[in-house]
Amino acid sequence: MIATTTDTTPLPPWRNRGFLQLMAYRVTTLLCYQIAAVTVGWHIYELTRSPFALGMIGLAEVLPFFVVAPFAGYLVDHLPRRKLGAIACLGLAATPLLLWLVARTPSLHSNLALMYVAVGLNGVVRSFLGPVYNALFARVLPREQFVRGASLGSVVFQAGLVLGPALGGALTGWGGVQVAYLVSFVLGVIAAISLFTLAVSEPPPPPQREPVFASIREGLRFVFSQQVMLGAMALDMFSVLLGGAISMLPAFIKDILHAGPEAFGVMRGLPAVGSIAVALWLARRPLERHAGRVLMFAVAGFGLATIAFALSRNLWLSGALLVLYGMCDGVSVVLRSTILQLVTPDEMRGRVSSINSIFISSSNELGAFYDGTMARLLGLVPAIVTGGCVTLAVVATTAWRAPKLRRLDLRDLH
Repeated sequence: MIATTTDTTPLPPWRNRGFLQLMAYRVTTLLCYQIAAVTVGWHIYELTRSPFALGMIGLAEVLPFFVVAPFAGYLVDHLPRRKLGAIACLGLAATPLLLWLVARTPSLHSNLALMYVAVGLNGVVRSFLGPVYNALFARVLPREQFVRGASLGSVVFQAGLVLGPALGGALTGWGGVQVAYLVSFVLGVIAAISLFTLAVSEPPPPPQREPVFASIREGLRFVFSQQVMLGAMALDMFSVLLGGAISMLPAFIKDILHAGPEAFGVMRGLPAVGSIAVALWLARRPLERHAGRVLMFAVAGFGLATIAFALSRNLWLSGALLVLYGMCDGVSVVLRSTILQLVTPDEMRGRVSSINSIFISSSNELGAFYDGTMARLLGLVPAIVTGGCVTLAVVATTAWRAPKLRRLDLRDLH
């Protein structure tokens, strides 16, 4: 329920109890996922020393995600969102629990297939988390606070991306992968509890349910009819899919920068440090004018930072470049989230958010598989340099093909 200071003046997001509870849900799910992701990446690379095996982690997660995500959006639009999200959190906790069982059982310790199955389970349950968050976000905040709320939500999101990898690396270095997996499991359970206790009014279910596939098609038609939304999603997807470097960090840390799991955990979180700085700035000074142009320049900066990171041989310089990489990505995250909230009707938030999640997972998990494959074909550094160059081409193509996005002013969407 939206809290107010008077009958007409809503509380700012940081004083809105429902919003704070939703942020607690978001950060605990992120910590659960990030600790498990860092730990399993390090675990598998130690067993195989293969960048391709790292890339397979992304493929193992994204394939089940793609299959389930459209149906997850439909369910979020038709079932109680809070309860559905809490059940998904328990599923999220099951992934590190299974990985812990693999790690502690001598006969299963090197069983990559079972580890990939656990990662696949993670892909299934994660397909619900984003749509649930976006649907509940619109219920706890009034429309005029969406820009500021999206910026604060991005701060929380990026804080999870900083703390999660750092904790994962520290726990792995201090207590081993079993300790890290157990901490991740506990955080998943806490996330489920936090969502069960969220006080929010949910819209009544539709009086008449459409057939599942017809409802999914309706969501797809809506997204593809919105050039600004589709352009922002596609720009983010292709830039990170083809130009990201984070999935190859275990290989860079071990083989090029010659550091250990603690350094890996810190380096994995540095892009989020940059994103937090940007999101805090945008929370105080919401970006509205020339938003499209700023987005294009930010993604171009993302590509340039990727190229420079691949060429660096100094740990400190690489860390600074990852912060810059995160700052550029942070602009894209805030603007894409704001566009999604402003353009989407409430009754379609689950389906549209699922489509957005597919774009995001395409860029992250499928991008990890692409990076691993390219590293196997070209070598680690040439693959990442090539990806950064392709990102610059993606920006130029988007600016040409999506003029409404290039000229976007967020005031026109209110």
